Amino acid sequence: MTASVPDLLRLVAVPVLGWAAWRDVKTRRVPNRTWLPLLGVALLALALEAWQVWTGTTVGYVNQQAYFLRTTISLGFVIPLAYGFWWIGGFGGADAKALITLAVLFPTFPTYLFPDFALPVVVPTLGVFAMTVLSNTVVVGLFYPVALTLRNAAGGHVAKAMVIGRPVATERVTEEYGRLLQTPDGFTRRGLDLDALRMYLAWRGASFAALRADPEEFRDPASIPAETNPPGDGAIAVPDGGRARPEEDAGADDPSVDADDEARPDEGEITDPWGAERFFEEIEGSAYGTTPEQLREGLTVLTADDEVWITPGIPFLVPMFLGLLLGLSYGDVLYAVIEGLGVF
Repeated sequence: MTASVPDLLRLVAVPVLGWAAWRDVKTRRVPNRTWLPLLGVALLALALEAWQVWTGTTVGYVNQQAYFLRTTISLGFVIPLAYGFWWIGGFGGADAKALITLAVLFPTFPTYLFPDFALPVVVPTLGVFAMTVLSNTVVVGLFYPVALTLRNAAGGHVAKAMVIGRPVATERVTEEYGRLLQTPDGFTRRGLDLDALRMYLAWRGASFAALRADPEEFRDPASIPAETNPPGDGAIAVPDGGRARPEEDAGADDPSVDADDEARPDEGEITDPWGAERFFEEIEGSAYGTTPEQLREGLTVLTADDEVWITPGIPFLVPMFLGLLLGLSYGDVLYAVIEGLGVF
Protein backbone atom coordinates (compact mmCIF):
# COMPACT_ATOMS: atom_id res chain seq x y z
CA MET A 1 0.00 0.00 0.00
CA THR A 2 1.18 3.51 -0.85
CA ALA A 3 -0.06 6.69 0.79
CA SER A 4 1.15 10.10 1.85
CA VAL A 5 2.65 10.52 5.31
CA PRO A 6 -0.41 12.47 6.59
CA ASP A 7 -2.77 9.76 5.33
CA LEU A 8 -0.69 7.05 6.97
CA LEU A 9 -0.73 8.97 10.25
CA ARG A 10 -4.52 9.17 10.02
CA LEU A 11 -4.87 5.39 10.17
CA VAL A 12 -4.16 5.56 13.90
CA ALA A 13 -7.82 6.59 14.21
CA VAL A 14 -8.90 3.01 13.47
CA PRO A 15 -7.53 1.30 16.60
CA VAL A 16 -8.25 4.32 18.83
CA LEU A 17 -11.88 4.67 17.75
CA GLY A 18 -12.29 0.89 17.83
CA TRP A 19 -11.10 0.80 21.43
CA ALA A 20 -13.33 3.76 22.34
CA ALA A 21 -16.37 2.02 20.81
CA TRP A 22 -15.59 -1.18 22.73
CA ARG A 23 -15.13 0.78 25.93
CA ASP A 24 -18.40 2.64 25.35
CA VAL A 25 -20.28 -0.66 24.95
CA LYS A 26 -18.78 -2.11 28.12
CA THR A 27 -18.90 0.90 30.42
CA ARG A 28 -20.65 3.78 28.62
CA ARG A 29 -17.62 5.81 29.70
CA VAL A 30 -14.75 6.98 27.48
CA PRO A 31 -11.94 8.89 29.22
CA ASN A 32 -11.14 12.37 27.93
CA ARG A 33 -7.50 11.35 27.57
CA THR A 34 -8.55 9.10 24.69
CA TRP A 35 -8.95 12.04 22.33
CA LEU A 36 -6.02 14.30 23.20
CA PRO A 37 -3.24 12.15 21.65
CA LEU A 38 -5.40 11.53 18.58
CA LEU A 39 -6.09 15.25 18.28
CA GLY A 40 -2.34 15.84 18.46
CA VAL A 41 -1.81 13.42 15.56
CA ALA A 42 -4.66 15.15 13.70
CA LEU A 43 -3.06 18.59 14.06
CA LEU A 44 0.32 17.23 12.96
CA ALA A 45 -1.15 15.53 9.88
CA LEU A 46 -3.21 18.62 9.01
CA ALA A 47 -0.24 20.99 9.35
CA LEU A 48 2.02 18.73 7.28
CA GLU A 49 -0.56 18.22 4.54
CA ALA A 50 -1.54 21.89 4.42
CA TRP A 51 2.13 22.82 4.00
CA GLN A 52 2.58 20.27 1.21
CA VAL A 53 -0.50 21.53 -0.62
CA TRP A 54 0.53 25.16 -0.18
CA THR A 55 4.05 24.53 -1.46
CA GLY A 56 2.97 22.10 -4.18
CA THR A 57 5.07 19.23 -2.80
CA THR A 58 2.27 16.68 -2.55
CA VAL A 59 2.42 13.35 -4.37
CA GLY A 60 0.26 13.93 -7.43
CA TYR A 61 -1.86 16.95 -8.28
CA VAL A 62 -4.00 18.51 -5.57
CA ASN A 63 -6.32 21.43 -6.26
CA GLN A 64 -5.32 24.03 -3.67
CA GLN A 65 -8.63 25.88 -3.74
CA ALA A 66 -10.68 22.70 -3.35
CA TYR A 67 -8.44 21.40 -0.56
CA PHE A 68 -8.66 24.52 1.57
CA LEU A 69 -12.39 24.87 0.93
CA ARG A 70 -12.98 21.30 2.13
CA THR A 71 -10.74 21.87 5.13
CA THR A 72 -12.70 25.01 5.98
CA ILE A 73 -15.99 23.09 5.77
CA SER A 74 -14.65 20.29 7.96
CA LEU A 75 -13.31 22.63 10.64
CA GLY A 76 -15.90 25.38 10.32
CA PHE A 77 -19.06 23.29 9.87
CA VAL A 78 -18.55 19.76 11.18
CA ILE A 79 -16.98 20.86 14.48
CA PRO A 80 -19.78 23.32 15.35
CA LEU A 81 -22.30 20.69 14.20
CA ALA A 82 -20.85 18.12 16.62
CA TYR A 83 -20.85 20.66 19.43
CA GLY A 84 -24.43 21.68 18.61
CA PHE A 85 -25.65 18.09 18.71
CA TRP A 86 -23.99 17.65 22.10
CA TRP A 87 -25.50 20.92 23.38
CA ILE A 88 -29.07 19.88 22.52
CA GLY A 89 -28.54 16.38 23.90
CA GLY A 90 -28.35 14.55 20.57
CA PHE A 91 -24.76 13.43 21.22
CA GLY A 92 -22.97 12.25 24.29
CA GLY A 93 -19.76 14.00 25.23
CA ALA A 94 -17.57 11.21 23.83
CA ASP A 95 -19.55 11.16 20.57
CA ALA A 96 -19.03 14.89 20.05
CA LYS A 97 -15.32 14.69 20.91
CA ALA A 98 -14.85 11.79 18.52
CA LEU A 99 -16.51 13.63 15.61
CA ILE A 100 -14.61 16.85 16.37
CA THR A 101 -11.34 14.91 16.37
CA LEU A 102 -12.24 13.20 13.09
CA ALA A 103 -13.08 16.58 11.55
CA VAL A 104 -9.53 17.74 12.26
CA LEU A 105 -7.95 14.40 11.36
CA PHE A 106 -9.81 13.90 8.07
CA PRO A 107 -10.66 17.29 6.54
CA THR A 108 -10.51 15.73 3.06
CA PHE A 109 -10.59 12.20 1.66
CA PRO A 110 -7.41 10.17 2.20
CA THR A 111 -6.05 8.03 -0.62
CA TYR A 112 -4.53 4.56 -0.23
CA LEU A 113 -3.03 3.06 -3.37
CA PHE A 114 -2.74 -0.68 -3.94
CA PRO A 115 -1.25 -2.43 -7.01
CA ASP A 116 -4.62 -2.82 -8.76
CA PHE A 117 -6.99 -0.44 -6.99
CA ALA A 118 -7.29 2.55 -4.74
CA LEU A 119 -9.31 3.15 -1.58
CA PRO A 120 -11.75 4.67 -0.83
CA VAL A 121 -13.77 3.63 -3.86
CA VAL A 122 -16.64 6.15 -3.77
CA VAL A 123 -15.59 9.77 -3.23
CA PRO A 124 -18.42 12.31 -3.24
CA THR A 125 -18.20 15.70 -4.89
CA LEU A 126 -18.11 17.51 -1.55
CA GLY A 127 -15.05 15.50 -0.55
CA VAL A 128 -15.25 16.22 3.21
CA PHE A 129 -14.38 12.90 4.81
CA ALA A 130 -15.74 13.73 8.26
CA MET A 131 -19.15 14.36 6.67
CA THR A 132 -18.91 10.97 4.99
CA VAL A 133 -18.14 9.30 8.33
CA LEU A 134 -21.21 11.01 9.80
CA SER A 135 -23.52 9.95 6.94
CA ASN A 136 -22.12 6.39 7.04
CA THR A 137 -22.79 6.37 10.79
CA VAL A 138 -26.43 7.23 10.20
CA VAL A 139 -26.76 4.53 7.53
CA VAL A 140 -25.21 1.89 9.80
CA GLY A 141 -27.42 3.00 12.67
CA LEU A 142 -30.56 2.40 10.62
CA PHE A 143 -29.87 -1.33 10.62
CA TYR A 144 -29.89 -1.56 14.42
CA PRO A 145 -33.67 -1.35 15.01
CA VAL A 146 -34.22 -3.80 12.14
CA ALA A 147 -31.83 -6.31 13.71
CA LEU A 148 -33.38 -5.73 17.14
CA THR A 149 -36.90 -6.32 15.81
CA LEU A 150 -35.91 -9.54 14.06
CA ARG A 151 -34.13 -10.79 17.15
CA ASN A 152 -37.15 -10.09 19.36
CA ALA A 153 -39.54 -11.68 16.87
CA ALA A 154 -37.36 -14.79 16.62
CA GLY A 155 -37.41 -15.10 20.40
CA GLY A 156 -41.18 -14.68 20.57
CA HIS A 157 -40.93 -11.27 22.20
CA VAL A 158 -43.59 -9.34 20.34
CA ALA A 159 -44.52 -6.01 21.90
CA LYS A 160 -44.70 -2.32 21.16
CA ALA A 161 -41.16 -1.88 22.42
CA MET A 162 -39.63 -4.59 20.21
CA VAL A 163 -38.27 -2.08 17.68
CA ILE A 164 -36.19 -0.13 20.18
CA GLY A 165 -35.79 -2.47 23.15
CA ARG A 166 -35.41 -5.98 24.44
CA PRO A 167 -36.73 -7.86 27.47
CA VAL A 168 -34.44 -8.70 30.37
CA ALA A 169 -34.95 -10.44 33.69
CA THR A 170 -35.61 -7.71 36.23
CA GLU A 171 -33.01 -9.09 38.64
CA ARG A 172 -30.37 -8.35 35.97
CA VAL A 173 -31.21 -4.73 35.14
CA THR A 174 -28.38 -3.34 37.26
CA GLU A 175 -26.00 -5.26 34.99
CA GLU A 176 -27.32 -3.40 31.94
CA TYR A 177 -27.06 0.06 30.44
CA GLY A 178 -30.02 1.87 28.94
CA ARG A 179 -33.50 2.95 30.00
CA LEU A 180 -36.67 1.27 31.12
CA LEU A 181 -39.39 1.29 28.49
CA GLN A 182 -42.13 0.82 31.07
CA THR A 183 -44.05 2.72 33.72
CA PRO A 184 -46.92 1.38 35.85
CA ASP A 185 -49.22 2.70 33.11
CA GLY A 186 -47.49 0.94 30.21
CA PHE A 187 -44.99 1.72 27.43
CA THR A 188 -42.81 4.84 27.51
CA ARG A 189 -39.73 6.01 25.66
CA ARG A 190 -38.50 8.03 28.63
CA GLY A 191 -38.37 5.57 31.48
CA LEU A 192 -35.91 5.33 34.34
CA ASP A 193 -32.25 5.55 33.30
CA LEU A 194 -30.42 2.51 34.66
CA ASP A 195 -27.36 4.59 35.52
CA ALA A 196 -29.64 6.69 37.72
CA LEU A 197 -30.94 3.50 39.34
CA ARG A 198 -27.40 2.45 40.27
CA MET A 199 -26.72 5.94 41.62
CA TYR A 200 -29.85 5.71 43.78
CA LEU A 201 -28.87 2.30 45.16
CA ALA A 202 -25.34 3.47 45.93
CA TRP A 203 -26.76 6.58 47.63
CA ARG A 204 -28.96 4.43 49.87
CA GLY A 205 -26.20 1.87 50.42
CA ALA A 206 -28.62 -0.85 49.36
CA SER A 207 -28.63 -3.84 47.05
CA PHE A 208 -31.16 -4.22 44.27
CA ALA A 209 -32.05 -7.69 45.54
CA ALA A 210 -32.95 -6.27 48.95
CA LEU A 211 -35.07 -3.54 47.38
CA ARG A 212 -37.03 -6.10 45.34
CA ALA A 213 -37.41 -8.36 48.38
CA ASP A 214 -39.02 -5.68 50.56
CA PRO A 215 -40.35 -2.83 48.39
CA GLU A 216 -42.70 -1.55 51.10
CA GLU A 217 -39.81 -0.83 53.45
CA PHE A 218 -37.76 0.87 50.74
CA ARG A 219 -40.73 2.89 49.55
CA ASP A 220 -40.93 4.50 52.99
CA PRO A 221 -38.46 7.42 53.05
CA ALA A 222 -37.98 6.86 56.79
CA SER A 223 -35.96 3.74 55.88
CA ILE A 224 -33.24 5.86 54.28
CA PRO A 225 -30.16 6.15 56.51
CA ALA A 226 -29.53 9.56 58.07
CA GLU A 227 -26.06 9.50 56.51
CA THR A 228 -26.31 8.60 52.84
CA ASN A 229 -23.45 7.70 50.51
CA PRO A 230 -21.91 9.38 47.46
CA PRO A 231 -23.99 8.20 44.46
CA GLY A 232 -21.07 7.87 42.07
CA ASP A 233 -21.72 8.16 38.35
CA GLY A 234 -23.85 5.06 37.87
CA ALA A 235 -21.21 3.03 36.05
CA ILE A 236 -21.39 -0.73 36.50
CA ALA A 237 -18.89 -1.40 39.25
CA VAL A 238 -20.41 -4.30 41.21
CA PRO A 239 -23.02 -6.85 40.09
CA ASP A 240 -25.96 -5.41 42.00
CA GLY A 241 -25.12 -1.74 41.50
CA GLY A 242 -25.03 -0.95 45.24
CA ARG A 243 -23.27 -1.75 48.45
CA ALA A 244 -25.44 -4.35 50.12
CA ARG A 245 -25.69 -4.50 53.88
CA PRO A 246 -25.57 -7.99 55.45
CA GLU A 247 -29.07 -7.73 56.81
CA GLU A 248 -30.41 -6.76 53.41
CA ASP A 249 -28.71 -9.70 51.78
CA ALA A 250 -30.34 -11.98 54.31
CA GLY A 251 -33.73 -10.58 53.46
CA ALA A 252 -33.07 -10.98 49.76
CA ASP A 253 -32.39 -14.68 50.25
CA ASP A 254 -35.57 -15.26 52.25
CA PRO A 255 -37.77 -17.53 50.08
CA SER A 256 -40.87 -16.30 51.90
CA VAL A 257 -40.47 -12.88 50.30
CA ASP A 258 -41.74 -12.83 46.73
CA ALA A 259 -41.72 -9.55 44.82
CA ASP A 260 -44.39 -10.94 42.48
CA ASP A 261 -46.84 -11.16 45.38
CA GLU A 262 -46.46 -7.49 46.21
CA ALA A 263 -49.23 -5.27 44.93
CA ARG A 264 -48.10 -2.02 43.39
CA PRO A 265 -48.36 0.50 46.22
CA ASP A 266 -50.46 3.60 46.11
CA GLU A 267 -47.77 6.24 46.15
CA GLY A 268 -50.19 8.87 47.42
CA GLU A 269 -50.18 7.40 50.96
CA ILE A 270 -46.83 8.82 52.05
CA THR A 271 -44.81 11.91 51.36
CA ASP A 272 -41.85 11.47 49.00
CA PRO A 273 -42.23 7.75 48.11
CA TRP A 274 -38.87 5.96 47.78
CA GLY A 275 -37.12 9.14 49.00
CA ALA A 276 -36.90 10.32 45.38
CA GLU A 277 -37.10 14.03 46.20
CA ARG A 278 -34.44 13.70 48.88
CA PHE A 279 -32.17 11.79 46.50
CA PHE A 280 -32.20 14.57 43.92
CA GLU A 281 -31.80 17.24 46.59
CA GLU A 282 -28.67 15.61 47.99
CA ILE A 283 -26.80 14.61 44.85
CA GLU A 284 -24.71 17.11 42.96
CA GLY A 285 -25.93 17.74 39.45
CA SER A 286 -28.51 15.56 37.74
CA ALA A 287 -28.86 11.82 37.31
CA TYR A 288 -28.78 11.71 33.51
CA GLY A 289 -31.88 13.84 33.19
CA THR A 290 -33.95 11.56 35.43
CA THR A 291 -36.80 13.14 37.37
CA PRO A 292 -38.17 12.09 40.77
CA GLU A 293 -41.34 10.88 39.05
CA GLN A 294 -39.36 8.70 36.62
CA LEU A 295 -37.45 7.23 39.55
CA ARG A 296 -40.64 6.44 41.45
CA GLU A 297 -42.34 4.90 38.44
CA GLY A 298 -39.26 2.86 37.57
CA LEU A 299 -38.87 1.50 41.10
CA THR A 300 -42.56 0.60 41.18
CA VAL A 301 -42.20 -1.44 37.98
CA LEU A 302 -38.91 -3.04 39.01
CA THR A 303 -40.31 -4.27 42.32
CA ALA A 304 -43.43 -5.75 40.73
CA ASP A 305 -42.36 -7.43 37.47
CA ASP A 306 -40.00 -10.32 36.86
CA GLU A 307 -39.22 -9.20 33.30
CA VAL A 308 -39.00 -5.69 31.92
CA TRP A 309 -38.27 -4.04 28.60
CA ILE A 310 -35.23 -1.81 28.30
CA THR A 311 -33.72 0.10 25.45
CA PRO A 312 -30.04 -0.80 25.32
CA GLY A 313 -29.31 2.42 23.47
CA ILE A 314 -26.38 1.31 21.32
CA PRO A 315 -23.53 3.80 21.83
CA PHE A 316 -23.14 6.17 18.88
CA LEU A 317 -19.41 5.42 18.82
CA VAL A 318 -20.13 1.89 17.55
CA PRO A 319 -21.81 2.93 14.27
CA MET A 320 -19.30 5.78 14.03
CA PHE A 321 -16.44 3.29 14.13
CA LEU A 322 -18.14 1.17 11.48
CA GLY A 323 -18.82 4.34 9.49
CA LEU A 324 -15.10 5.15 9.61
CA LEU A 325 -14.18 1.67 8.37
CA LEU A 326 -16.72 1.96 5.55
CA GLY A 327 -15.40 5.39 4.65
CA LEU A 328 -11.78 4.25 4.49
CA SER A 329 -12.61 1.19 2.40
CA TYR A 330 -15.75 1.76 0.31
CA GLY A 331 -16.28 5.47 0.73
CA ASP A 332 -19.53 7.36 1.01
CA VAL A 333 -22.41 4.83 1.15
CA LEU A 334 -25.21 7.39 1.06
CA TYR A 335 -23.67 9.19 -1.90
CA ALA A 336 -23.35 5.87 -3.76
CA VAL A 337 -27.03 5.06 -3.09
CA ILE A 338 -28.22 8.50 -4.22
CA GLU A 339 -25.99 8.35 -7.28
CA GLY A 340 -27.32 4.86 -8.06
CA LEU A 341 -30.86 6.22 -7.96
CA GLY A 342 -29.93 8.73 -10.64
CA VAL A 343 -30.25 11.81 -8.44
CA PHE A 344 -26.72 12.94 -9.37
